[in-house]
Amino acid sequence: MTHMQPPLPPVSRSVADLTSAPADAIRIPAKSLRRYIYVILSVLTAISGVYIMFDILRANDLTTLETVILVLFGISFTWLSLAFWSGLFGFFLQLFRIDPLTLKSTRHLLEDTSPITTRTAVVMPVYNEDTHRVIAGFEATLRSLEKTGELAHFDFFLLSDTTNLTIAQAERDHWQQLQERLGDLGKQVFYRRREKNIGRKVGNLAEFCQRWGANYEHMLVLDADSIMTGDCIVKMVRAMQVNPRTGLIQTIPIPVRQTTFFGRFVQFAAVLYSPMLATGIAFWQTDAANYWGHNAIIRMRAFMDHCGLPTLPGNAPFGGDILSHDFVEAAMLRRAGWNVFLLSDLEGSYEEVPCNIIDYAKRDRRWVQGNIQHLGILNLRGLHPISRMHFLLGATAYITSLIWLLMLALSTADAVVRAINSNVYFTEVYQLYPNWPIAKTELIIALILLTTALLMGPKFLGVIIALVHRRKQFGGSFAIIKGAIVETVFAVLIAPIMMVYHAYFVISVFLGFKVNWDSQDREGRLLPWGECFARTSKMTIAAIIWGTVTYIYAPVFFWWLIPVITGLILASALVRYSSSLDLGRSTREHKILLCPSEAIEDPVLVHLDELLAVEHPTLESPAPIPALPHDNWLDMPHGDMNEYRHVTR
Repeated sequence: MTHMQPPLPPVSRSVADLTSAPADAIRIPAKSLRRYIYVILSVLTAISGVYIMFDILRANDLTTLETVILVLFGISFTWLSLAFWSGLFGFFLQLFRIDPLTLKSTRHLLEDTSPITTRTAVVMPVYNEDTHRVIAGFEATLRSLEKTGELAHFDFFLLSDTTNLTIAQAERDHWQQLQERLGDLGKQVFYRRREKNIGRKVGNLAEFCQRWGANYEHMLVLDADSIMTGDCIVKMVRAMQVNPRTGLIQTIPIPVRQTTFFGRFVQFAAVLYSPMLATGIAFWQTDAANYWGHNAIIRMRAFMDHCGLPTLPGNAPFGGDILSHDFVEAAMLRRAGWNVFLLSDLEGSYEEVPCNIIDYAKRDRRWVQGNIQHLGILNLRGLHPISRMHFLLGATAYITSLIWLLMLALSTADAVVRAINSNVYFTEVYQLYPNWPIAKTELIIALILLTTALLMGPKFLGVIIALVHRRKQFGGSFAIIKGAIVETVFAVLIAPIMMVYHAYFVISVFLGFKVNWDSQDREGRLLPWGECFARTSKMTIAAIIWGTVTYIYAPVFFWWLIPVITGLILASALVRYSSSLDLGRSTREHKILLCPSEAIEDPVLVHLDELLAVEHPTLESPAPIPALPHDNWLDMPHGDMNEYRHVTR
């Protein structure tokens, strides 16, 4: 797909043109005040922690090495502070059941029962995915929507970019079988495969919008592993109808259907903490929320007018195709004046995640490159300040891993140097009094407690919310406590492993290494020992050397490193056994890491499992795929983005 500037319509419509449209139903009081409060509290907390660290270090003369450590500590501590205050805001809002946007006790928006008067395209872009899983999820979502009685207002599109010919044939086979099962409903579902996946997912959606976008007011985007209830979809459409100045509404996709220990760990952590954190984020970002690429509804005209993405000038990591396009598309909508909301209490939005640490890290590798690229467009003209903050925080989320690793390494070097020179009290030739080492024990303890509160506080608050409002969903209070303890211990153990992976990914991105954006492996599998050793041996060897040197020269500091070194030394075993399906089943049987989707079955997930349990035979001669209806393909060369504006304008 070409990225040269194409002919443009005379003027692209923005929300400013909707002068006759009614006001949005979502009324957000004190938007600026909220953001000021959030920033001020976060900054004051960060300054307090940095000053305590500075006071500790300067007691024995601040060296150049310690100055670098202080700077790195300041960056990472600020990140912790921002996350903590989002969690704390979310805690109080959820505890007292206050909507984060309107600050009212209930959200009348989600109780709206007005008739649906618009048409929505539900689109699922896929690329070399497990066809059986894709079609099953596609059908389960459609059947759930059918039960609402509102299916007539929707069309479903499977937009294939599959390049593997075997998978492409499987898609045709399964699609034909789906058409036969659906009967008359098959008139509202469509399949299209591009032979050349130009522009990846962005190009896939771009072609859809060019051809068929004019027929729909909204586009609801699903991933290959997405599942949504019909009730959730209908509420999203009604929310768009009563908020004509809203360009995008994002839900919180909750991981489900996990079978390995690691998958269930991720699933439990997400469902326990994410709603609270998302509520806090929604409180301060208000109408400038972010977009995560799926399980979201988008106003078609706004998207087509403002979300065309060009190739950025220069080389990687900041140049080339925009990889994490979703962040940028949300920013473009907000720049044009459209509201972007995160509805943190809208239930029925699900996804699946990689079931082992290695596959999880591979997915993060792609996100690292995409998020770091956003640093290159921070100065884009006209962006909303919150959009710039999304770009910055998204990149910092991974860069902080490198910062933590550097800080630990430099702190070790400083401790070893000081230990070697611990008996040198006279550092100058004509020195009258010795330089006695000063240990500010009270400040050290205070800093440790403050850091622990920022790290572990949101977890503790999430458990309280679950105990107060969601006991039944998690299988009871004891199940919540058991799960939280296991989740916390395992999170501490694997945190150093993920820190090393993310640090390596960040370095490789800045060195210009390329990454493949291939399909993800989400099915549970027990990783072989050989793969586990191959992926972790270097960090384990480094940890053994690191721990040995520290123990010999600075034994006191060694004990502070125990949590980090332990996780790295046990890396292979942690990766191997956390991928175990047997351990995953055992924890579920004992109500450990039990999630609402397991304790209280959702019909859409039950139907998905039923569909996946049925094996469909391969067709020898599948019927041809019919042409898609209402093809509004403009008179243009294939792939030109005549309906799109470039973000760099």
